[in-house]
Amino acid sequence: MTELVVGISDLKVSSNPEASMITYALGSCIAVAVYDPAAKVGGLLHFMLPDSTLDAAKAKETPAMFADTGIPLLFKSCYKMGADKKRIVVKVAGGASILDESNFFRIGQKNIMAMRKLFWSNNVLIDAEDTGKNYNRTVRLDMSTGKVFVKRAGGRPEEL
Repeated sequence: MTELVVGISDLKVSSNPEASMITYALGSCIAVAVYDPAAKVGGLLHFMLPDSTLDAAKAKETPAMFADTGIPLLFKSCYKMGADKKRIVVKVAGGASILDESNFFRIGQKNIMAMRKLFWSNNVLIDAEDTGKNYNRTVRLDMSTGKVFVKRAGGRPEEL
């Protein structure tokens, strides 16, 4: 089994059934896992901020950092490998409020809203999610099955 680690502001796509993709310690960041069961193509994105207009130069250099540039890049990268939008299963996790006890910055909530707005405007449905709350998550996409597992802080991996 090949393990592809997706870092912060990173994304990976694959058609290797022997691979799994994993991203660690999602706080306010969000993991978007996509999988086309017919083409056996999937990808995992770990974005940290909602809107690339905060820093256009950074968005050009690291598009996976932002929801509005990372999510389209994830889908387009999967399409290039044979995935079809009509078949793609979408699962998301993250968007927590960890270090912001007063919820002043609301980055997790802003990330969730930006992601949903983008999906809604592109007619993409979320098939399963584990978002919000106040705990870290680790997300793994198993390429042989398309199953997504979420491990909450101190817990065991559970299928999403």
